[in-house]
Amino acid sequence: MLDRDDTHAPTVINAPVVAGRPLPLRVAVPLAIAAGLALLVAFPPYGVWPLAPVGVALLAAAAHRRRLRAGAGLGFLTGVALFAPLLAWTNLHTGYLPWVLLSLLQAGYLALLGAATAWVSPLVDRARWAWPALTGLLWVGQEALRDRTPFGGFPWGRLAFSQDTSPLLRLAALGGAPLVTFAVALVGGLLVTAVWHLWATTRRTAPMHRSGTDVTGAAPADPAADAVATTAGDGPQDADGPLDGPLDGPAPAGGAPARRWTPVVVPAVVAVALTAGGLLVPVATAGSGDTVTVAIVQGNVPRLGLDFNAQRQAVLNNHVDATIELAGRVAAGQQRRPDLVVWPENSSDIDPLRNPTAGARISQAADTIGAPILVGAVLLGPDAGQVRNAGILWHPGTGADLDQLYTKRHPVPFAEYVPLRDVARLVSKKVDLIRNDFVPGSTPGVVRAGTAVLGDVICFEVAYDEVVRDTVTGGAQLLVVQTNNATFDVAEARQQMAMVRLRAVEHGRPALMASTVGVSGFVAPDGRVSDATGFNTREVVVRQLRLDDGRTLATRLGWWPEVALAALAAAALVGAAVLRRRQRVRPG
Repeated sequence: MLDRDDTHAPTVINAPVVAGRPLPLRVAVPLAIAAGLALLVAFPPYGVWPLAPVGVALLAAAAHRRRLRAGAGLGFLTGVALFAPLLAWTNLHTGYLPWVLLSLLQAGYLALLGAATAWVSPLVDRARWAWPALTGLLWVGQEALRDRTPFGGFPWGRLAFSQDTSPLLRLAALGGAPLVTFAVALVGGLLVTAVWHLWATTRRTAPMHRSGTDVTGAAPADPAADAVATTAGDGPQDADGPLDGPLDGPAPAGGAPARRWTPVVVPAVVAVALTAGGLLVPVATAGSGDTVTVAIVQGNVPRLGLDFNAQRQAVLNNHVDATIELAGRVAAGQQRRPDLVVWPENSSDIDPLRNPTAGARISQAADTIGAPILVGAVLLGPDAGQVRNAGILWHPGTGADLDQLYTKRHPVPFAEYVPLRDVARLVSKKVDLIRNDFVPGSTPGVVRAGTAVLGDVICFEVAYDEVVRDTVTGGAQLLVVQTNNATFDVAEARQQMAMVRLRAVEHGRPALMASTVGVSGFVAPDGRVSDATGFNTREVVVRQLRLDDGRTLATRLGWWPEVALAALAAAALVGAAVLRRRQRVRPG
């Protein structure tokens, strides 16, 4: 007979999962800020793409083994350092408060990422080789959430959009933007793994050198004197004191220096190989279909800013006049006649379907050039107090083709429509500049222009995976992005062009971006940009393009790569929860 009932007594696990303390806060805080700045410089207009995985690695190191609140705080610092300057173009004409609120909102998602990074620390310390993959999965999960919430999300600043000149861009042809983001973060995870092991290895060997011991033959120092074992959520994990070190056990015994350095060298080599390996992904340099000649008209605006649309007739006239001038060069034999002319978003903010004068001016341009024009127009309706941001095909001789009209499916909240208007007015009186809310369209932007089937997306829609993909699955042979950058600056325009480059590779299509003020240009299916225009200039560029109607693996897979990666991220969070629970108390 038992003296006491041991059948239900809890047994505390003695074997620790987490070894060592996190980095001191005096180190982690600067690392988190540096992470945000490194990520920032990876994006256009700077374009130093290798710094994206460096930024990922710095945040991963800073948040590792921290309590959840500390991890969230460090992630938030990274987010502010990234998004405040990255989105600075939003404050040019609307004041500081909307910019600050948007930046803080986006930083909040990196706070969640920092907390998630801290949460999975027991998994990382149990299996160090899993750190790179966990880092990649958490970044994809964070972006999947940020791309959709709130009010349809704001995908600006995705890791994938920093890689427009990187070998990793080619991975978009296999799995779209989510796979590129995963690869960038995976490389970052490999870097932090290598550096973490390097730091651990030097700490193991340094005491031996100081004591005069032969590091290749002496027995290792007592690991208990070199590391502090803590269970998840317990112990002085955020103490700003002496760092005990991320040691997972004793150093290898004498005669094995190669074994000590293998965990350092292998992740670093894999990171380089993975990045360079992107060049092995096959992408087309041009389309494989018919050849068409396309003209982009960048008519410019009288002055930059929110009041550009107060000069609506002048903006329309600029685009009409530039098209007529192109027709003159065609008639003189100086330029090939285009099969299609593309005008940007807001090239006619006067509804040409209801205003005879505006319609007549566009017809004049189309008749003179002798080619259809894809016009970016603001159309009234369908109901009172509503408007639509649309691309409409305008034929020479017959005018507007109402069967080839695309209405923007994803209007920008607080810019094209105002949710919670009374609350938003407390933040900025400028919301009342949006007198009429833009209503979304319901069908993909597949526009049949005779010689080519266009995949039309308008402005920020290029950042949304499904909006672009729907045009390709609907038969688009040429991707067209109509945009208006007159209320922003050249940095925003270049960031947008980077997205166009990714979409061209993702779907194996030639693409173009037509802007009112720049940057406009053509993009080949391998992401190369041609005939890029300047900013705040009036220019017309003409180029021959080969269309394509094939489908890349990314097009065929659709959103499934993101679903799979996000599901694995969720599974990792659940796995970390189970491990944390088991390492505290296990029923006997």
